[in-house]
This record gives sequence, structure tokens and C-alpha cells, in this order.
Amino acid sequence: MEVSPGVSLAIREHGPADAPRTLFCVHGLTRNAQDFDKLAVALADHYRIIAVDIAGRGDSDWLLDPAGYDYPTYVWHCIMLLDKLALPEVDWLGTSMGGLIAIGLNSVQPQRIRRLILNDVGGFLPKEALKSIVEADRNPVFASLAEAEAKLRQRYADFGPISDPDWALLTEASTRVQPDGTYRLHFDPNLYTSFDKAALGDINLWPLWNQVKQPVLLLRGGLSGLLLKATALGMVARGGVDLVEFADCGHAPSLLQPAQIQPIRDWLLKTE
Repeated sequence: MEVSPGVSLAIREHGPADAPRTLFCVHGLTRNAQDFDKLAVALADHYRIIAVDIAGRGDSDWLLDPAGYDYPTYVWHCIMLLDKLALPEVDWLGTSMGGLIAIGLNSVQPQRIRRLILNDVGGFLPKEALKSIVEADRNPVFASLAEAEAKLRQRYADFGPISDPDWALLTEASTRVQPDGTYRLHFDPNLYTSFDKAALGDINLWPLWNQVKQPVLLLRGGLSGLLLKATALGMVARGGVDLVEFADCGHAPSLLQPAQIQPIRDWLLKTE
């Protein structure tokens, strides 16, 4: 769907189109909409689920001007997408970057988000964790899918336990074959431009977080360096925030395990 001149975003839809509620899912920095496929299957009996590829990722268009890879652009694109889908209000699930987009969108159009699920992101982002994310190998080349899977198992070790079949699916969703037969990660390497031009430091989002008044489910990887325990507890202190921690992962829980999916389903049904 076109969200600005020459820029279209790809979406994946699950569940009945006439479901009374829609869950809008937004992935992490270099991930894509397929991250939510297993979750969507578990929720499709109650929800319409729409997962989006943010610009520069997955099947969405890459931006001609890399300077556009920033949060104001992502927020605007999501607003336009919700308008195109005729969705005045959604429940929102955001992993890492997807949660930050939600917090930013809430500051300008809070009526668009009914309930919010944040996956391992919150009101304070420590520079050490940010640097480790953006300093990852940005455009690796793999000789085969098998090599890609082996490298992704290392790159995404913090996602927690993932079954062999899910690793295979994650690898296929994360890569694209090149004309020479090699494989690359399926995102625009230029999306890091905004990080290259900015000196990364701690990011204080508490003023924006304090504008979030909706019910919130906060998911935290027990080993996460991005969503610190103290940050999570500070968010819970606001009231109206339920915290669920997964001891066996860091940043960020994959949402591929039944043990991670079930709390989301339970919370959505409980707070309906």
C-alpha cells in the first residue's frame, strides 16, 4: 500500500477481515513482518492481525533518500497505512523499533492505539545496547542458506530457544538470493545512515512514555541489555502496565515459542 509518493509498504494479514479487533504488529530494526506469523496463527480466531514491513525491510520499498530512515518517517508511514486500511483504532504490538514507533505515534495521535504490547523496549535505551545493535555486520554475504542459518543463529542468539524448523523459516524470511547465487539479509543497508550520522548515547524516552495512558503489556527478555530491569519496573510503577519476563532470552524475545505467545493471547483476552 502506498504511504507516500513512490513508497509502498507490504503487509501480511491473518484472521477474519471483519473481526471486531485488529492487532497491528511492527517488527524490530532489521526484521520483517514474518516474525509474527506464529503469533498470528494463535490469535486468528479472535483477531484480524496485520503485520507490516517497515520501509527498507522485507517486501516494502527501499527509500531513495536514506535520510528518510528515521522515526518521524516511520510514524508517518504507519499513520498513512492505518488510514489506507480504514483503521481508526488498533491494538499495537511492537518489537524493539516497532514499540518505539508506537510510542512516537502515540505522542501525535494517541486515539489510534487502544492497547499496547511492547516487546523489550521502553522509556530508557542505554548506549551500550544501542551500539551492539547497530554495530552488527550490516550487509553480510552467505554462500548458502545453510551458512546463513548458522550465522543467524549466532546473530540472534538473544532471541532465546528456537526450534530447528523455526530457524529454517526465520532464515528464509530474513534472506534473499542474489544474481550470483549468494544470499544477503533482506533489508536496505542504507537504513543505518541515521545512526552513522549521530553520536549514539543513552536515549531518554521517559517524557514520551509518560504520554502513554493505554493499558500496556510489557515483555522483557530476562537477559536484555536494552530494556533494563530498572527501566521495566519504572514503567510498571506508572500503573496499568503488566510485566512478563522470559528468563531464557535477551533482546528481544522471538515470539515464536508457545511460552511467549500464550501470555500475549491471555492478556489480550483478559483486557478486552
